[in-house]
Amino acid sequence: MDIIQQIKREIQKVIVGQEKLIDSLILALITNSHLLIEGVPGIAKTTSVNTLAKTIDLDFKRVQFTPDLLPSDITGIEIFNPKTDEFETKKGPVFTNLLLADEINRAPAKVQSALLEVMQERQVTIGNNTYKLQEPFLVIATQNPIEEEGTYPLPAAALDRFLMKIIINYNNFEEEIEIIKRLDLKKEINKVAGKKDILNLREKIKEVHIDEELIKYIAKIVDATRSPEKYNLDIDEYIEYGASPRATISLYNAARAYALMQNKDYVTPLDIAKLAPDILRHRMILSYKAEIDEIDEDKIINKILETIPLP
Repeated sequence: MDIIQQIKREIQKVIVGQEKLIDSLILALITNSHLLIEGVPGIAKTTSVNTLAKTIDLDFKRVQFTPDLLPSDITGIEIFNPKTDEFETKKGPVFTNLLLADEINRAPAKVQSALLEVMQERQVTIGNNTYKLQEPFLVIATQNPIEEEGTYPLPAAALDRFLMKIIINYNNFEEEIEIIKRLDLKKEINKVAGKKDILNLREKIKEVHIDEELIKYIAKIVDATRSPEKYNLDIDEYIEYGASPRATISLYNAARAYALMQNKDYVTPLDIAKLAPDILRHRMILSYKAEIDEIDEDKIINKILETIPLP
């Protein structure tokens, strides 16, 4: 779609490289989903989200998650006003379009569960009142792969709410040079889309064709994480729990959205294979044996993709 390319071009005025990050942000936005990003500090996670918001004329808020954060710091709180002798609602940062939950695993379980309701139900409960969030609404959460001390790992139920978990690395040498060259250049970000455009794109996704054989291919990939022996995979000892049905739905929706982003009206097997690692890696729980043998989720997913033939 031309509008998607316009959005990407505007973001690339500011962000050098990191095409996977940019594509994933757009993919999550047009599929009405949430995104988990793992990467070291300083690789433009916050800048990318902020730029996306400016490009589409969306509200953007950022919350730095810390161990002393309270649920009300996220959702909001009722405050008594002595002048009116009534309680007034002070809405929290979740009342936005794009919410960046920075280092989400540094906040305790109460805060994580408060955000979970927001992500799943698209609503916030403050006191006795429930408020619907405006659309579009997207949570982008980040995790730092270093300095894991004092963190609170996200439970499986929370991880399952994210469409994808993407791993972002450093820019390459040439991109690093380009970053330096752009330091003194001020790029003006143009608003090339509005909220209605995003909602229209969500409807367009429904028009993308996906063949019955490809639906079976998606189901096989997810099923192989639960019953690998059915597909002659010798990885059963490494998997404690496989991916949930939400993984199947997510891979189906993401594949159609990705095809739309490539300006296609149909899904190919390669679209599915390309997205599978990002959709599945956070939805699997590996055994202690996998840790001993240094087997991670990506190795298992790649083994599955190598074994199950393309339709």
